[in-house]
Amino acid sequence: MSVFLHGISGVLIILIMIAVGYILTKRNWFDDKSARLLTRLVTQISLPAYMVVTITQKFKAHELLAIIPDLRFPVISMMLLMVVAMILVQVFQIKRSHRGLFTSMFFNSNTVFVGLPINQALFGDKAIPYILIYYMANTTIFWTLGVYLIQKDGAVPVIFDWKATLGKIFSPPLMGFIVGVILVLCDIQMPTFINQDLSYLGGLTIPLSMIFIGYSVANAGLAKLKLRRDNILIILGRFVVAPILMTLLLIPTKLPLLMKQVFILQSAMPVMTNAPIIASLYKADVDYAAIMVTETTVLSLLIVPFLMFLTQYIQ
Repeated sequence: MSVFLHGISGVLIILIMIAVGYILTKRNWFDDKSARLLTRLVTQISLPAYMVVTITQKFKAHELLAIIPDLRFPVISMMLLMVVAMILVQVFQIKRSHRGLFTSMFFNSNTVFVGLPINQALFGDKAIPYILIYYMANTTIFWTLGVYLIQKDGAVPVIFDWKATLGKIFSPPLMGFIVGVILVLCDIQMPTFINQDLSYLGGLTIPLSMIFIGYSVANAGLAKLKLRRDNILIILGRFVVAPILMTLLLIPTKLPLLMKQVFILQSAMPVMTNAPIIASLYKADVDYAAIMVTETTVLSLLIVPFLMFLTQYIQ
């Protein structure tokens, strides 16, 4: 029961920050431009700083080298989820204009805007390396396979641009992760004032992320949230199929319990907030993507405590 209550507490921390973003949006504090500013501040400034300072202050070289091979678990999990999604597309005859979005949203999760603050609230800083490992896999797969699938739904011709794709994969957050790893492996100590600046900037990541989620929920409109067949299948994929698959992959291993818990929770995070952005870029169904982001984000706040409770029985 204490684990369950801890899960509830961690989610309430997040929910209050989301409520702030929601209320401020309803009071017309934010528009599309300010929302784009929030995402740019998080992805290009605060999150890279957060990555660098967290890795350099929390880990040693041998610890990082030990966890890198565990990247295979989220990769395998997402590949299996993609196969499941493609089967469901055929079995349930998902309409053609939604098939790419459906598949992409089924196997990619929101590991930063929701996954990072929720896992940190539940487990503390010791969970950071496992969060980042999952983030690496998720980001790479979304900006390659995920974006390609969404492109197929749109009116823009499908062109796979390696240069643009690599630019998205090696985004500022991932570069912050790489810089942090290099500094640790080379045993390079940054000046104190730089560490302090990075700490202050990194501290913006979680509150700004949650305010942005609150904006997204308010902007999409709760009245638009409907449980159609496609929506239900994605919800089941995110919150049932994904954590079950990850659990089955991890149970036979001797990985640390905390890593198993973080991987399971990360696999069950809501749809990526980038999905509507990519849908808009390639003239796919933006409303469908935005509604799924909103629905899964709201539901995740109810489901995470139960997943947290269940993961205590994982060995």
